[in-house]
Order: sequence, then structure tokens, then C-alpha cells
Amino acid sequence: MFVRTTYATGDPAKLDEAVRKMTTEGTQALEREPGFRGAGLFVDREVGTLLTGTWWEDEEALRASAERMGELRTRMLSPFATTLTVDNWEAAVATRPESVGEGARFRMVRMRFDPSRADDLIDAFENGALPKLREMPGFQGGALLIDRAAGEGQVGAIYADRESFVASRGPVAVLRGQAASKTGATVRSVEEFEAVMVVSRPPS
Repeated sequence: MFVRTTYATGDPAKLDEAVRKMTTEGTQALEREPGFRGAGLFVDREVGTLLTGTWWEDEEALRASAERMGELRTRMLSPFATTLTVDNWEAAVATRPESVGEGARFRMVRMRFDPSRADDLIDAFENGALPKLREMPGFQGGALLIDRAAGEGQVGAIYADRESFVASRGPVAVLRGQAASKTGATVRSVEEFEAVMVVSRPPS
């Protein structure tokens, strides 16, 4: 599968209205798109950041939806967003919950890696980090998204509640360091969000 992410920053006071539009008008529009396979919406209300990920069955569906989704994104986010970045990714490894409950949390790690070592990074996540994440209380799902040509990636993980999320910080930091050492990847940032919405659709 392939994923389009949108990262927006703006006035925290205007964030809730953007969330309302994304979870109503935005979700309805996505459900009509061929090849749509799910979405996530994550926010930091204090800072004023909003992150979305939309999942697509294949690269063709991702590209075919780009213009329509771009127009919709501008209409919904322009009152809030003062900066906006859109990226396309290959979903190299993914285990996703069908939905999340109130209080769920999301952690995103941005990284860079040698493009020639993309498969090493995939292996380190799929066979090293992910099995250990699955053993952690509250872990609900995670994914490794990569841009092979650019040597850039994101790891996202969802936890059921704040308690399990906070408890995971230390163990996950160890896993992150081990993976970086093993693959030569460089961690660029670690960000934490409230998980507002997650929807998952089965492949056709």
C-alpha cells in the first residue's frame, strides 16, 4: 500500500474547527475515492500541529486522488494552517487497528537512511522492533513508511491510552537506538500526538 501524509501547523485556537472538517467532510470525501484503504488524524492541541495519513491500495490510486484531495485539503485546512507539507510514501511494513478509542496516543519518528539500505531498515522494523512493540501493553499498531529514492522514512505507533503511551517511552527509545545502530539510519525527530481518528478498510 501507499500513504499520503499531510503535516500542518497553525493557530491552536483554530485547530478544533479543522479537526471537525477533516472528520466529517474529509472522511466522507475519502470514502468515495477508488482505492481508499484508511486514514488517521493526529493532533498536538497545545502546539497547534495536525498530521493526517491516508492509505491507498496502490500507487495508481494514490496518484489518481491527488488533485481532488489537494483541493479538499486546501478548503478544509486553509483557515487553520500557516504551514503545510504533503509527502507520499510506500507502506513498507504496517499493522493497523480498525479504529481507536478516546484517549489513544500516537508517536511519530522521522528518519533518514542510506537508500541502498532500505531493505535493512525494513527488516529491522519488521523482525526486530515490531515484535517487541506488540508485547508492550496498550500497543495497537505501527507502520514504517519510506521513500526509497530520497532515503527518508517515518515510523508511527499507536497506543490505547496515555498511561501505556508514557510507559512505552523508555523501552521504545532503546528499540529506536538499536535500529539506528544496526541500519545506519539517523533519527531526525520524535513527535507525540493525540490520536483523534483512525479508520481502516480491507483491500478489495
